[in-house]
Amino acid sequence: MKINLRGDKIKVTDAMKDYANDKLERINKYVDNYDSITANIIVKVENYKQKVEVTIPLKNFILRAEERQDDFYAAMDIVVDKIERQIRKNKTKIQARKMKDAKEIVFDYSEMVPEDEPESKIVKRKKIDVKPMDEEEAIIQMELLGHEFYLFKDSETLKPVLVYKRNDGNYGIIETE
Repeated sequence: MKINLRGDKIKVTDAMKDYANDKLERINKYVDNYDSITANIIVKVENYKQKVEVTIPLKNFILRAEERQDDFYAAMDIVVDKIERQIRKNKTKIQARKMKDAKEIVFDYSEMVPEDEPESKIVKRKKIDVKPMDEEEAIIQMELLGHEFYLFKDSETLKPVLVYKRNDGNYGIIETE
């Protein structure tokens, strides 16, 4: 696995890169083409804590986790545990989905940061490429990303649909007319 390790308000050392590489070796047994995958890791310093964000775009899914701890190594341990848990939790769903239909799902997005704009209530903006899929596949994507909601395009009607996790643990759907 290739590692793209970037620091924000912190200098990234070779020891940090080696540690991240060793830790991410655990994911090797779960994914195909391990050598062609690139893991994007961002290390940030927030107050006295270090935040580690790991994003691993796979062919059909994106694995993402983040953690804040006193040091990078502790945060990296927990992040890799979270990613491994995501994979194990959704492995049967992912395998069933692969068997059902082998279409490629890619979610490309880029963060837009406005320049020289006055302060507003919108603090982050993302653009995503919304792909057609069914509700079950959207729920899997939402859980893999660890989000409370997920926007997708219905594969039958091609209209935008939002799936969200309800407080009772079930899911809700918001459709457009």
